Amino acid sequence: MPRSRRKPAFRREEGLTAADIGPALLKRPPGDSQYRLPLAEASPSGVPSVPFRSGTSERLWFAVYLPSLPLDAMPSSDRPRVLVEERQGIHRVLLADTEALGAGVMAGQSASAALALMPDIELLERSLSAEWEALERLAGWLERFSSCVSLAGPDMIVLEIARSLRLFGGLKTLRRQIAMGLDAQGYGTGLAIAPTPLSAIWLARDGRRACIRDTANILPALRQLPLARLDWPASVTAALEGMGVRTAGECLRLPREGFAKRFGRCRLRELDQALGRLPDPRRAWRAPERFVADYEMTGEQSDRELLLTICKSLLEEQERFLLLRQQGTQQICFEFFHLRAPASPLKVGAAELERSAHHWSELLSIRFEQLTLPEPVIAVRLQSGEGRALSRQSASLALGREPGRTLNYSMRQLAERLAARLGSGSIHGVHTVAEHRPQYAWRIADVLTGIALSPTEAMSCRPSRPLWMLPEPAPLAMREGCPWHGGPLKFLSGPERLETGWWDDDGISRDYYRACSPHGRRLWVFRVRERRHADAGNWYLHGYFG
Repeated sequence: MPRSRRKPAFRREEGLTAADIGPALLKRPPGDSQYRLPLAEASPSGVPSVPFRSGTSERLWFAVYLPSLPLDAMPSSDRPRVLVEERQGIHRVLLADTEALGAGVMAGQSASAALALMPDIELLERSLSAEWEALERLAGWLERFSSCVSLAGPDMIVLEIARSLRLFGGLKTLRRQIAMGLDAQGYGTGLAIAPTPLSAIWLARDGRRACIRDTANILPALRQLPLARLDWPASVTAALEGMGVRTAGECLRLPREGFAKRFGRCRLRELDQALGRLPDPRRAWRAPERFVADYEMTGEQSDRELLLTICKSLLEEQERFLLLRQQGTQQICFEFFHLRAPASPLKVGAAELERSAHHWSELLSIRFEQLTLPEPVIAVRLQSGEGRALSRQSASLALGREPGRTLNYSMRQLAERLAARLGSGSIHGVHTVAEHRPQYAWRIADVLTGIALSPTEAMSCRPSRPLWMLPEPAPLAMREGCPWHGGPLKFLSGPERLETGWWDDDGISRDYYRACSPHGRRLWVFRVRERRHADAGNWYLHGYFG
């Protein structure tokens, strides 16, 4: 076996942060380019985070306001874009780009009115998930300027930059780099710098490109700030405006005790935090860490057994990395590098979170048999997918009873092996959805994606639902006023009345029963209830119980 060396690297998705690499750049030996990032504390939401406190005497906060994030997060297009959102059954304009605004499209208009003004516009449905992904992606990019990046709302990010000024050559240079980077990525922003995070947030929301370095200058900057920029409830803002109070400075002139008693102590506390009179602790957002490791060889290798052994050693390093963080991943990707050909990728997926090197090696061995390498390999790289906290472990299914050999696999592990052998498109799972009509109460899903349905989207599997559903209900014969299936049926439970779907062309009005045939089979049958229906009163078989 030729001499080789491994170069493991542990990185975040969007790169190292300034606070992580700053001291290392000054002290690292020449040629040393490997860094081990510090561990992050897990937050309740599952995203690694590090708590910190703001101090007004030594902190400087940079606020990034993203007023057009819902539109900026959508795919770009050559046509004018208009973002719409459904309100009370009507799609109304939420945001429009510059070209659409120039044609007269305004927020609040109906989608049909916008199309009448500009027929060639592209209507986009608002996507909260796309906005959140864009916000996290932007927060990860901002980590290169500061190790203290905090998500202050669905359209606001703040970062502490006092400790980064020397590294980036001063405040003016740092501000210019951030502004140019945001503009290059296509984000419309409002930027502000202040000694407290809340004052920076308020000033950025007001559209000011303010830069305040001294706490004593916060009050003059907030005096003319409209109440709408404070992001207070509309009822509080309306009550204050009814008293003739329209700015933050006028709020500060009111009696403190009376203001707190009428509008809540939390509003008074926010004013004190903005002015630096009270601490304003913030929780830092950290980009998820991913495992990346390389294995470089001194010469080209074509021995597949040797390459498989190298891959298994990289999987053992990944297992140690995930074990320290109590995490697992659902996907890994190998890359086999060649001297004169592009790298050959090999992706392996799991049905649930997994960190065991043995388990990944078994799946890799199956996929590796199908891999075709264009030429010998000079280096191997392993990159894991997103790591998430392990929460549960499925039960085992005993397979094979040969003498002296017993294999225990869970149903998900069986699906993984079949997907590795036959392809991921050949194995599917079934999920229930929130729909009372049996034919629409399920859907096919990829078993390797680990889809988790929300409580409002999923519907628990009732005991009265049969496992074997017929593609189409089968009519039952009637004899002596009783439905027959090899004989008269005996009803065990029911009726369960389902009357739904009146909003489309496939509505139902049925009474379902659990019944037993003379041969002992458990059936799920129903009778049509709708009087105007041609089959009213007829009986049908819809499924079999186990």
